Amino acid sequence: MKKACIGITMVALLCFSTSSLLAQDQAAGEKLFKSKCAGCHGADAAGKDATKAPSIKGKSAEEITKHIATSPKHASLKKLTPDEIKSIADYLGTLK
Repeated sequence: MKKACIGITMVALLCFSTSSLLAQDQAAGEKLFKSKCAGCHGADAAGKDATKAPSIKGKSAEEITKHIATSPKHASLKKLTPDEIKSIADYLGTLK
C-alpha cells in the first residue's frame, strides 16, 4: 500500500511539473509573439490585410521555422532559437 501511495504521489508531481513547464513555455511564447509577431499578424494572430500578413493561428514550429527561413520579411527573426520558435508555436496553438 505504501508503494502505491508513493507511486501515485510521483505521478502527480510529474504531471504538475510538466503542466507548470508547459505554462511557462506558453507564457514565454506569448511574450515573444507579442514583441516579434503581433505588430504584423495582429494581437490575435488572425493576420492583417493592411500589412498583407496572413493568419498564423495554430501554425506548427516546423511551419514557422520554414517561413522565417524563406521569407525576406522575417530576416530579423532568423536569430530566434528553435526553443523560442517552439514556444511561439505552443502559444499559437492556444489561440482559437
